[in-house]
Amino acid sequence: MKRYLSKNYWADRDIQQLIGKQLRFGVILSSILVLVGGIIYLYRHGAEMPSYREFTGVRAGLDSFTGIIHGVRGIHGMEIIQLGVVCLIATPILRVAFSAVAFLLEKDYLYVILTLVVLGVIIFSMTGNLAG
Repeated sequence: MKRYLSKNYWADRDIQQLIGKQLRFGVILSSILVLVGGIIYLYRHGAEMPSYREFTGVRAGLDSFTGIIHGVRGIHGMEIIQLGVVCLIATPILRVAFSAVAFLLEKDYLYVILTLVVLGVIIFSMTGNLAG
């Protein structure tokens, strides 16, 4: 295990390539999810006429992660699209986490602390229920 955490094992280029692959994978995965969800949604609801006279807001199940997962299990198009959007939002957050690990491997502790502060602010703002 100690060998995997040594600076000689992970060169700067290797870490940058790993982070780049993670970003590409996240964007491609979210694009595929949105495309599949859009096809399913259009297949099931493409002929429906929307009502523009009343505002309905966000449907129940689309505003929580458990609701999204429950809808994905039922193969509902809107929830699959929403899961793709969640994956797209999670991609740069994972990049920040990978950057913290990369700085830790380089023993650049100032940037580890700064990156963890940024990651903490992002996570707190997402889970802190600060919205009115």
